Amino acid sequence: MKIAIIGGGWAGMAAAVQLARLGHQPQVFEASRHLGGRARALTLELPDGAQVEADNGQHILIGAYSECLQLMHAIGLQPDQLMLRKPLTMRYADGSGLAFPQLPAPLDALVGIATARAWSLDERAALLTRAVRWRLQGFRCAEAATVADVCQGLSRRLMDEFIEPLCVSALNLPAAQASGSVFLRVLQDALFAGTGGSHFLLPRCSLGELLPMPAAQWLRSQGHAVHTGCRVQDLIPQGPQWQLRVQHAELPPLLEQSRFDAVLLACPPQEASRLALAASEDDRLPARDGVHFQRWANEAQALEHTAIATVYAYTQHRLSKDLPWLALHPGSHAPAQFVFDRGHLHAADAHQQGLMAFVISDCRTDRLTLQQQVLQQARTQLGWNDIAPVQTVIEKRATFACTPALKRPGPELGHGLWACGDYLDGPYPATLEGAVRSGVEAAQAIVNPDQN
Repeated sequence: MKIAIIGGGWAGMAAAVQLARLGHQPQVFEASRHLGGRARALTLELPDGAQVEADNGQHILIGAYSECLQLMHAIGLQPDQLMLRKPLTMRYADGSGLAFPQLPAPLDALVGIATARAWSLDERAALLTRAVRWRLQGFRCAEAATVADVCQGLSRRLMDEFIEPLCVSALNLPAAQASGSVFLRVLQDALFAGTGGSHFLLPRCSLGELLPMPAAQWLRSQGHAVHTGCRVQDLIPQGPQWQLRVQHAELPPLLEQSRFDAVLLACPPQEASRLALAASEDDRLPARDGVHFQRWANEAQALEHTAIATVYAYTQHRLSKDLPWLALHPGSHAPAQFVFDRGHLHAADAHQQGLMAFVISDCRTDRLTLQQQVLQQARTQLGWNDIAPVQTVIEKRATFACTPALKRPGPELGHGLWACGDYLDGPYPATLEGAVRSGVEAAQAIVNPDQN
């Protein structure tokens, strides 16, 4: 089969690799000049005028991201060389908090909770009891339940120092608004599914170098095209197949001569909806039965989105040699939840030394105010009085709002038109693993639709 993949983010590249491995002919069309979608590299200018490569947001993978890791191995990458692996740790500047030991699961979680610093014996016992209860219940809850609902009865300290940081990092919403069932699924896979599942994996390279760019190189080496700076304007039905009208950089729209047996929308939901709605109105679309372009677009457009921000700043201070991140105490004027020492992660790059990344999930503040608040938070909570801003990046549509009982669109639109992305129906919130899983599953469904 010849399959056009519209979008070169993590979902699209995962789908392309999977299709190629299954013996088919994917062709990727990416509107940007850079692959990676929302997980891509950017260039920062430091206070001394030097330029350094960073990311459009600091990302963490975890050991439970099995599809991401398998995909990296499939294209010849060595994840252990590309990422720093550390047991789950949520330590604060005063040394309080949680740190899992290097033990098999679920002993690492149980011991980590039992030995958490600054938590009372009753608090540790309460969290252990709740974790056992969640496991006995199969990590299931009512679809309408929030994270706050499934954690009801836990102390304020446990909520503030464990549940809320995990929830806002994974689901990009506070516990009172986030889906309890999705949160429990993440906990199940991270804490109880297998040894190392809870480990934090921090990229030592740019996000583009971590997967999208090597995937493109692998695809090209297998004879498959990956186009960048190439925006698909229209999908044109041609009997059972599709043609694309494509806008190449600095050229008028051109009609691709190739005809495709299927098209996979791996672009953001608003762009996927635009293409689907336009195709639904094309008189040349021969099949109407089983086609639900309009309904799918309505579901995709109904999704609410939340922002994630990263404040890059420079300081002469360093974090611990053993741990390149710290948890922070967020508040009304202290928005950051974590700070990452990029010099620790990129030890060989002199320009990265002193560069810190402060992460603000569920960001609801304007850029200037956010930057000022984060810098003051660093001075107050970390004692970094020399902190200086470098650049603040706000990804306004970083994730969909993962609320309880959320209706998410499925992968099949009908008549050979499919979709993939972290916002589609699935067990995970908007994460890199969710994107990759969606891409792999869509590829398999396209070539084996009867098994979908």
